[in-house]
Amino acid sequence: MLVESPPEQRAETAPAPPARRAIRAFGLVLAVAILVLVALASIAIGAKELSLGQVWHGLFEDSGTYGDVVVAERLSRTVLGLLAGAALGLAGAVLQALTRNPLADPGLLGINAGASAAVVTAITYLGITSLSGYVWFAFLGAAAVGALVWFLGGSRGATPVRLALAGTALSAALYGYLQAVMIMDDAALGKMRFWTVGSLSSASDSIIRQVLPFLLAGMVLALALSRPLNAMAMGDDTAKALGANLNRTRALSMLAATVLCGAATAACGPIVFVGLMVPHVVRSFTGPDLRWILPYAAILSPVLLLGADVVGRIVARPAELQVGIVTAILGGPVFIYLVRRRRTAQL
Repeated sequence: MLVESPPEQRAETAPAPPARRAIRAFGLVLAVAILVLVALASIAIGAKELSLGQVWHGLFEDSGTYGDVVVAERLSRTVLGLLAGAALGLAGAVLQALTRNPLADPGLLGINAGASAAVVTAITYLGITSLSGYVWFAFLGAAAVGALVWFLGGSRGATPVRLALAGTALSAALYGYLQAVMIMDDAALGKMRFWTVGSLSSASDSIIRQVLPFLLAGMVLALALSRPLNAMAMGDDTAKALGANLNRTRALSMLAATVLCGAATAACGPIVFVGLMVPHVVRSFTGPDLRWILPYAAILSPVLLLGADVVGRIVARPAELQVGIVTAILGGPVFIYLVRRRRTAQL
């Protein structure tokens, strides 16, 4: 459903009154505080119960004990959750603005499908078995599909409708290929069954180092696009009159979303609904101004992802429920609510 919003909602946000800006700024500080608390909970809570003293010792006085090793593993998991959550939230907000589709998420343009198809190819035909080995294939698959969607979507004449249709068509084809390969290869099916759920449990310093440069570059690019995307929200003609370069903004938005989602998916697997839910929640109290939506999404998306990860560790002790399952359980009812809202089509 791709419907342009009415002019009064498409206008670029005028400078907010000082009181409203102060409230938004305070809200941003509060969001950071909540993120810090959730991150600490992610380190302290798990299948293995640790006292606060053990957590402190593992963080600041690591001597190689079992408790210290557990804290180090949870720290890597938490850092990856922070980075991946911020990436998925930013990618979702950028794609919703780019496609003018309030139900858009990184899966809309086929990025998740491209990463998954590349991973199953690496496992089945190249014999790659470790996450650190096929993380690059996942990223390259996401990037290749992002470029192909841009090409099929019209390149110089790209429009939100064309981009969404191209992404949907490619996703269907790639998921068909994915299912066919997994049916024929039991080994690929076993490995992909775990990866496609989406999880932070395979986090390591090596994985973080591999994806960190791409995540940081994508975040900086996405935040820098807030003003051009605000102009595009006013409509193509008005944006052109204001001096916005539509094709450049769309191309850079595609690049930012592809890099962010590709790197996050490569490290964690395709985690759904984070990029859909958080921008909607943020938009409900910031308004349509992407200069506020993007920072809030970058902070609150890791809150959701890490919170879901902690819940998954608690409800299934001594085992754990993968974070992708928890976000899907939470996201289903939210998605239904968003679809049924009268003003869902308006962005």
